[in-house]
Amino acid sequence: MSRPGLMQLEDALAALLASVEPVSGTESSATFDADGRVLAQDLVSALNVPGHDHASMDGYAVRLADLQVAVGRPLPVAQRIAAGHAGQALQPGTVARIFTGAPVPAGADAVVMQEDAESAGEAGEEGGQASVRFKTLPSSGQWIRRRGEDVRAGTVVLPAGTRLGPAELGLTASMGYAHLPVRRRVRVALFSSGDELVMPGDVPPERMKPGAIYNSNRFFLRALLHRLGCEVSDRGIVPDQREATVAALRAAADSHDLILTSGGVSVGEEDHIRPAVQHLGGLDLWQIGMKPGKPFAHGWLDRPSPQGRCHFVGLPGNPVSSFVTFVVLVRPFLRRLQGLPLEACTLPKPQLRQAHFELAKGDKRREFLRVRLNAQGGLDLFHNQSSGVLTSVVWGDGLLDNPPDGVIRYGDDVHYLPFDTLLD
Repeated sequence: MSRPGLMQLEDALAALLASVEPVSGTESSATFDADGRVLAQDLVSALNVPGHDHASMDGYAVRLADLQVAVGRPLPVAQRIAAGHAGQALQPGTVARIFTGAPVPAGADAVVMQEDAESAGEAGEEGGQASVRFKTLPSSGQWIRRRGEDVRAGTVVLPAGTRLGPAELGLTASMGYAHLPVRRRVRVALFSSGDELVMPGDVPPERMKPGAIYNSNRFFLRALLHRLGCEVSDRGIVPDQREATVAALRAAADSHDLILTSGGVSVGEEDHIRPAVQHLGGLDLWQIGMKPGKPFAHGWLDRPSPQGRCHFVGLPGNPVSSFVTFVVLVRPFLRRLQGLPLEACTLPKPQLRQAHFELAKGDKRREFLRVRLNAQGGLDLFHNQSSGVLTSVVWGDGLLDNPPDGVIRYGDDVHYLPFDTLLD
């Protein structure tokens, strides 16, 4: 029997996203604490922002008609308007000293910044008012921010599914929102599988048994999940026993949206996660045409209605394979589960950069090479691209997305995905 062909990355991602219904639970979050959360409903402004015409510079509120008929003639300063205080209507033949953020008085149609004005007399001189002379003739509306220029009352400013960042939080605060309706956090149970795994701190290096390894995947996967805003339950290391694996998965499925594992989904006699997931639900094993990260598992565990299914994703055990499959497949999957629109659940658009190295022979699979920007703006290649060499990820600052059989010559334009765009 022939093996099925390798699945293309885009097809695997499309299948993953097609299996997702965003979490339905919502909650209220203080705006101060909502960074990274996803809006559960459209956000409509109840007011105009700004709420009034105001000065965008320190200077003088003027009537253009006065300046046009009296070019260069001093005009008296009839009032002083500071931010947070309303002035009186501006009378013909007068100006108002005004400060940034202060409401523009009725009758004024421009603001002249203070650098373009000069004093023509101080208050008290011969019993008169302070007066100023203007060096330039302003245009209509100069240095005035108009009412509703930023936000119009009654409009949808941020649609449901928006991921809130610093700018969005500032915008919601300007509309008066102290709390925001957001989707609840996605709950992820993180498992490790394998009797060879040891937690750092449990056994010192000099006492490690032959074949034992420290569990590195658990640490970076947990950090990646937290960066995505997930609520993570670290369920520890499951022993290589069928009954223990079934019990651990069943318990986690009851209270989580996703169970994430690395390793243990092969066909070996000691790989118990695969039959355990099949016993509790269903499992698809995919061979994806990418390097590193060919073996990938996606499935589900059945739960009593109305909970529906708990998703399952099994990543490769090699650390670089696990890392890369997470950022190119699991990250978009989780963003969709959080409620982001489909167009926000793809790989980021790559940057075009020049390769400052040679690759004489490409792999038959699409390859994600660990690279780093150099001082000239080109990309250097880490010397060892093995899927077990985690130092390549630490050294690198991104991935080079190289097509199958892609030969790279020095100076070629290549597709670069910075880690900054992949790690949220």
